[in-house]
Amino acid sequence: MAQTTRKPVKKKSGIQPFYYVLGGLALVGVVAIGLTVLRNRGGGAALEPVPLEGLTNQQLVEKAQGVKLGPDNAPAKMLVFSDYMCPYCGSFAAQIEPQLKQEYINTGKLQLEFYDFPLGGAHVHSFLAARAARCAGEQNKFWEYHDKLFASLQEWGTSQAPPIDKLVEYSQTLGLNRSDFEGCLKSDKYQEAVSAGRMLGDALGVNATPTLIVNGKRVRANIGLDMPALRELLNAEIGTN
Repeated sequence: MAQTTRKPVKKKSGIQPFYYVLGGLALVGVVAIGLTVLRNRGGGAALEPVPLEGLTNQQLVEKAQGVKLGPDNAPAKMLVFSDYMCPYCGSFAAQIEPQLKQEYINTGKLQLEFYDFPLGGAHVHSFLAARAARCAGEQNKFWEYHDKLFASLQEWGTSQAPPIDKLVEYSQTLGLNRSDFEGCLKSDKYQEAVSAGRMLGDALGVNATPTLIVNGKRVRANIGLDMPALRELLNAEIGTN
């Protein structure tokens, strides 16, 4: 599991009491995060989280624009904080998400809500990739692009320069309008949404990716990539609703 510089706190149970996103969330001062801008690439697209200040709790959640999969009335809600350059997130996307869709999301038992949590540092292109997936979402291909990013990490993630051309290439592979996608990617669109996702995760104590929160309670890291254990946890949650 990819981690920030904060040390994780050891817990004993598989699902930990955690903060509720829409209630009881205490943000004590929002710290402005550094801004880097794509230069000489046809736009003012940020490569790192941009400063966001003075937001209320509700405004931060709304600005983060979590991407939902599954019905709003599902008895279990899962928040996923993820980074596109995190190999563990790739494993979750490739191995766990398909099973969740088949067993829980498609049957109306679970709603998954994806939030960007670009770690930065060695994950130098994760913020840009997150914005690219949001741009694909404008053409109703967020999840397809999300899968493509994780599956192709060794192609775009190793680039020394911002992998603009490769990200645009993926849009064509998925049948998106190239011009519209490229225009979105090279603009400042979604830089605040992705920044808000990172800030929301920070406020909730997220310190690694992927981090899963089910019905307001954080799932232990070793459970998140273990489908039998995750299945047991979800069944227990659904049974209490």
